[in-house]
Amino acid sequence: MSQRAIISFVKGSTIPSINLEGLQEQLMHYKEQAALTGRQLSWEYEEAAFPYTITSKPGFEDKGLILQGNEPIYRCILLGTGTNLKEDAASHYVEVVLPDTATSGDKSKANELCRYLAKTWKAELQLFNGRLMYCNPRK
Repeated sequence: MSQRAIISFVKGSTIPSINLEGLQEQLMHYKEQAALTGRQLSWEYEEAAFPYTITSKPGFEDKGLILQGNEPIYRCILLGTGTNLKEDAASHYVEVVLPDTATSGDKSKANELCRYLAKTWKAELQLFNGRLMYCNPRK
């Protein structure tokens, strides 16, 4: 059975919402940061930190992103954006899905990516195990 984590934009988040292009740019920024860290350490850290290629299914480019694994221990992570319509306000979120074919390596990388994105955006993160992480300043 597939598992999912949700990054919710709440009051106090650095951005109110994001689209797929912005999400892809943020993933590319993560990859660039890993490359810079690798250069400092004289190690090819970029491939170890982000062993995926970012693609989308033909005809469904506006629905979500697919992180296709480059190594046997990494297979696939799915990412998408959405909106919850509540009584008088809309709340935006990013959903990270691990399909049935995902490995434990995929789950580890997905947790790492979710934490990075939630901390960057100061958002609320519901992890794959159902626990909540509050990365936003709460008063």
